[in-house]
Amino acid sequence: MNTNEGSKKGNGARPNSSRPNSKKPTRSTAKPAMAKRAQGPKKAKPTKATEPVSDKIAKKPNQVAKRPKVADEIRLNKYISNSGICSRRDADIYIQSGNVKVNGVPVIEMGYMVKPGDVVNFDGNVLTPEKKEYILLNKPKNFTTAFDEGQEYRNVLELVRGATNAKIGAVGRMDKNTTGLLLFTNDTDMIRKFTLPNQKSSKIYQVSLDKNLKFEDLEKINKGLVLDGHRVFVEDISYIENEPKSEIGLKLRSSNVKVVRAIFENFDYDVLRIDRVSFAGLTKKNLPRGNWRMLTEQEIINLKNV
Repeated sequence: MNTNEGSKKGNGARPNSSRPNSKKPTRSTAKPAMAKRAQGPKKAKPTKATEPVSDKIAKKPNQVAKRPKVADEIRLNKYISNSGICSRRDADIYIQSGNVKVNGVPVIEMGYMVKPGDVVNFDGNVLTPEKKEYILLNKPKNFTTAFDEGQEYRNVLELVRGATNAKIGAVGRMDKNTTGLLLFTNDTDMIRKFTLPNQKSSKIYQVSLDKNLKFEDLEKINKGLVLDGHRVFVEDISYIENEPKSEIGLKLRSSNVKVVRAIFENFDYDVLRIDRVSFAGLTKKNLPRGNWRMLTEQEIINLKNV
């Protein structure tokens, strides 16, 4: 027997250890195998004394304080547009070129805000902005939007003369034989919007032809066509129910009545009458021929969003 090995074993023993024998665990100290030690809530680390927190947000270095907005102030380009001089986009060009003064001082800053009481001078003239007016007319025959001297037919402005004192204009053109919805406004931005070729609002026309429209021609028109080198997209075309096949319903985005006429003349049909029954969601409901009405606030919002 090797005494050295025995002595080594004796030296490694821990007689005074409180650890219980694995073969005979005591009831009070036994623990499940691999049990994780329970952890109590973490103690908050001591922090350095800080100054009382203020409700105000600290201003960053070199940060320019924003000017508080004044009631009823508007952007300079909109102020110019409201005066009927030009659109907002064109007003920006005039502002950048230095042709606009506010209270005698030239302003070239984009986004400059005009306050009540400010005097705006545009190219030597003091501007007076008008309230925006929107008037819908159900146009009768024998009135035109043209301003040619010596014209035989009366101008449509005669029909809305008592509606407002603002300087309004018609949105788009109508000849003497075209009837239906015609919008008037002094909002130059809206006039420009509805005369652009790529505008998105729909118009519906009832067209009377000199003869029945052939079904194959109707199908060709429905697919779209090219007129004077420009592609014309037709949203819908159909015969009008319970009417002769010379009465056609046409839906497209153009507000140019000449386009409507040209579509059918391209297929050798003579257009006798054109009646616009819907304009960008507006209809002739409760609006007899020759009468006008002011648009509601919701209708104005809808027109601006189409």
